[in-house]
Amino acid sequence: MSSDFEWIHDYQLFLFDMDGLLVNTEKLHYQAYKKMLRQRGFDLTWDFPRYCEVAHFESTGIEEQIYSEFPELKESEPRWDNLYAEKKAIYQRLLKDGEVKLMPRVDDLLYALAKAQIKRCVVTHSPKENVEEICRQLPVLKTIPNWVTRAQYRKPKPDPECYQKAIDLYAKPTDSVIGFEDTPRGLKALMGTRARAVLICPAWHPGVEFAKQHSITHFANFDSLSPRKLALERAL
Repeated sequence: MSSDFEWIHDYQLFLFDMDGLLVNTEKLHYQAYKKMLRQRGFDLTWDFPRYCEVAHFESTGIEEQIYSEFPELKESEPRWDNLYAEKKAIYQRLLKDGEVKLMPRVDDLLYALAKAQIKRCVVTHSPKENVEEICRQLPVLKTIPNWVTRAQYRKPKPDPECYQKAIDLYAKPTDSVIGFEDTPRGLKALMGTRARAVLICPAWHPGVEFAKQHSITHFANFDSLSPRKLALERAL
């Protein structure tokens, strides 16, 4: 095994978010919201960083901000569940168009974990059918044996229920657990458990400031992950 991945042996369970962390699907969610609104006659002018600022802190952020910006939409369709169902259908079409790609160096990390036979689990807001489509397009994800999808927990991130479920299922009491997220919502969920939380996102992302405030280790992507920094900040 490459010395780049010797650090993985410091942990006995790896937890991963999926959208925006392992795969680039967060941009597809963004496009799906824009298309859903366009179909209803509204133009969402947010750029992707603005979308992240709204969507990545609280589970109701998108709903609240879209209704705030488009009060006419709330008058014509006050049930967010209906809008979300339209967005979900658009997103699934985008998925099937084959636009999904791995984030930088995710494949190397997953193969290293598989070779070392270290336990790993994805904890995602996505439903099982979306996970299956993404895994079909990106077979390396099938090396991850354990998945906690949206139907398996009641409260969405930032509630820690989903990550706690994964820990209860797959970690021994003495295991060291590490979790990777790309949003403050996900970090908050991890922080509610005994897992070590690590943020993976670009430097412009609003989550970077959140990570600094909470002394959470941050890397721009898995390609820039520094084992030395990871070890030093673990010791603090």
